[in-house]
Amino acid sequence: MKADILRDLSPAELAAKSEELREQLLKLRFQQTTGQIENPQMLRGIRRDIARVMTVLREKELGVEVPLAPTETRTTSGNNSIDTELEQIKETG
Repeated sequence: MKADILRDLSPAELAAKSEELREQLLKLRFQQTTGQIENPQMLRGIRRDIARVMTVLREKELGVEVPLAPTETRTTSGNNSIDTELEQIKETG
């Protein structure tokens, strides 16, 4: 589940999503205890989804605006800042 999708939900929807995920986690824990779980990695994914929901809910409470991920422009070498620093060192040294 992506955080961008969660940010579009209202706080009430986020709380409902959190409850739903917690119920899923409880069921998976029972399955794990009884040895019936098919994919143990699902526990980890559900826990992370709960954390994402809670993070987005807290952002909404605080009124934090999360910018979109910046797109980085790269030069052909990929290390533009390092190249610039090296040129400056050569010029002064």
